[in-house]
Amino acid sequence: MSQQQQFKYIVRLFGQDVDGTMKVPYALAMVKGIGYNTARAITFKLGLDKDKRLGELSDEEIKKIENYLVDKKIPEIPSWMFNRRKDYDSGLDIHLVTSDLIFYVRNDIEREKKIRSWRGVRHSLGLKVRGQRTKTTGRTGVTVGVRRAKGAQPQAAAQQKAPSAPAPSGGGEKKQG
Repeated sequence: MSQQQQFKYIVRLFGQDVDGTMKVPYALAMVKGIGYNTARAITFKLGLDKDKRLGELSDEEIKKIENYLVDKKIPEIPSWMFNRRKDYDSGLDIHLVTSDLIFYVRNDIEREKKIRSWRGVRHSLGLKVRGQRTKTTGRTGVTVGVRRAKGAQPQAAAQQKAPSAPAPSGGGEKKQG
């Protein structure tokens, strides 16, 4: 760099605004579809300093990051790090970011609803899909309380402890019938 680079507080990355004061791997992890470990792998493969702030990078380095993921493939990274392995349509291992990821996930859910798979039925009913407990958690709607027995209520207990008037004495013994 021949001249001093201006620090950018907001950087446009993959069509999304990212905080320029964050270190490069953490800033990349703010993009939907890129986690911290993937961001570290990208910075390592591109030869970027992981301790630099995103706003300190030049425009060429930011372009290099975007071009690294342009074909939905991260070169020289093992396929188990991709977020979409064995794509339903192409059968390839790809890595999606931002709106592409949202679009593919929405299509997957719609396909499962259409073929009436178990997951699709759970999605369409708005229930939990991945085998979580549903008896006590994930409840929606009006809260329904538990009805207690009459003797267990505090009002009934208070009435029993209150001093009562003496029983009328009338005749003495009980009749047996």
